Amino acid sequence: MTPSSAPAPASPGAPHSPGPLRRLTARGRDEAHRVASPLELFFDLCFVVAVAQAGVQLVHAVTAGHAGEGVLNYAMVFFAIWWAWMNFSWFASAYDNDDPLYRIVTLVQIAGVLVLAAGISRAFTHHDFLLVWLGYVIMRLALVWQWLRAARSAPGAERTTAVRYACGVLLCQVGWLGLVVLPGPARPWVFLVMVVAELCVPLYAERHHQTSWHPHHIAERYGLFTIIVLGETIASATVAVKSAVDEHTALTELLPIATGGLLIVFAAWWIYFVVPIHGHLRTSRRAFVWGYGHYFVFASAAAIGAGLEVAVEQAVGTAHISVLSASASVTLPTALYLLTVWALHARHFKVGVAEQLVLPVTALLVICCTFLGDWAVLATGLVSAGAVATGVVLAVRRAGRERRASAAVPAG
Repeated sequence: MTPSSAPAPASPGAPHSPGPLRRLTARGRDEAHRVASPLELFFDLCFVVAVAQAGVQLVHAVTAGHAGEGVLNYAMVFFAIWWAWMNFSWFASAYDNDDPLYRIVTLVQIAGVLVLAAGISRAFTHHDFLLVWLGYVIMRLALVWQWLRAARSAPGAERTTAVRYACGVLLCQVGWLGLVVLPGPARPWVFLVMVVAELCVPLYAERHHQTSWHPHHIAERYGLFTIIVLGETIASATVAVKSAVDEHTALTELLPIATGGLLIVFAAWWIYFVVPIHGHLRTSRRAFVWGYGHYFVFASAAAIGAGLEVAVEQAVGTAHISVLSASASVTLPTALYLLTVWALHARHFKVGVAEQLVLPVTALLVICCTFLGDWAVLATGLVSAGAVATGVVLAVRRAGRERRASAAVPAG
């Protein structure tokens, strides 16, 4: 996944070779009927445990009046979650052979995710990243094993790429130790340096040879994770509303939040999946920008759920923050989601100024909804739903114009 390198030749990857253990060879870029495997779906499901923990801690930080610190910790922890998921997903797209050894190593990576999830609360409350780092060690060492296994079966430039990935991941893992051993004021800088280093590993590794990731498979993997994160958002908001009703019976205050939250999530799903994106992922540069940009898509989608929980707690009086702060916890991640999905997806398929402006204008209106007090969440949901309706109307009109223009062209 690099912006400049020639595609790897299609190689008949070995998921159907005889024998319990198979060589870990590259799969074909044009392989037909490539879809996510049950193991990949299980992997995603376990990752959402970590996403949920990050969201819970973000809620606690915001409701306690420490929004700035909470957002910073959330960004750091979510990067660790997202980057580990992304490393696995792109590797699996190129090399998954589904033999017993591959499955076992993947289950070790899942164990690392659960260790990381267990350490998220201490990272937020005590700035203790030891358990998070240990979970990351488990995940990344398993990934290094996979790359070295791929290198063992790879020829020439492909082998060099695999070895570079393994070395890059190991060196970065040593760098992340700074979050454990260095004093608190230095940790944000360690985080920034290590983010840059991690993002540069694929650039360096694939400089002369591109791994054979599958465009349709990658698009499906990202789409499935988006659905899972949005599902976690719905679950979080539902639990928050149920708890508030059980304890306070505040239906009047909660109904607008519940309705607005549901409309936001429905619109978020619609906007993301309105067009198939795999056709856009035909060059390495496009895939590079698209894949990295999803950090903001996933983080903002998960933060919407946390924001809805904050809004519920503020509405029933258990969060000692202003209505403006509670509203912003929903509107700001929603606006970020709309803008990033537009930048990564929609703008490549919209035709004309009107279609291109729908999502950016909607994001601006959502930010304005922050100042509507108790009605901010409902207004945000209505504006998001309005963006979907507007997009559908504009697309239908464009299709009608195209049909009429096609009919007007004389045959022959």
